[in-house]
Amino acid sequence: MEWQDGDAAALDRLLPVVYDELRRLARHQLRSERSNHTLQSTALVHEAYLRLVKQGPLRVDNRAHFFGIAAGLMRQILVDHARRRGSVKRGADALTLQLDDAAMLPQKPPIDLIALDDALNTLALLDNRQSRIVELRFFGGLTIEDASDVLGLSPATVKREWATARLWLQRELTRSESL
Repeated sequence: MEWQDGDAAALDRLLPVVYDELRRLARHQLRSERSNHTLQSTALVHEAYLRLVKQGPLRVDNRAHFFGIAAGLMRQILVDHARRRGSVKRGADALTLQLDDAAMLPQKPPIDLIALDDALNTLALLDNRQSRIVELRFFGGLTIEDASDVLGLSPATVKREWATARLWLQRELTRSESL
């Protein structure tokens, strides 16, 4: 990729090619939020783009890896936004999302994004790979196969680690709600 070789204009040429997919990714992340949320998918994509430019050239192996990076940036933006909105008290006007996956029960209550971020940071200390899988799947909307490509793991390993991480996160989020 020309951008990782230092061609700053390459990112500008890349954006129109991936813009629709980035908007889909942003909509995926914003779809379960409160209805009066002030951050829209277009703003989320633009903020992620600005942060990407600010970081400078990155090594990007493939399309899935690029979207994994974008998902991580969007996670940071959403968490920063939730913290700025004064959601110090858990559940008080906090940004909420649902961990949604076909294997999960469809009627899970919304979760606090800040609590999820805290739990993911704790999980990263215990098992960075599982934390990364959650970020790619939940925030990036990547499939098991795409996540396995990004991480260089077999799909079976990603699927197993994803299931373990989801259970751990559900336990941690339930624990944080009771505090």
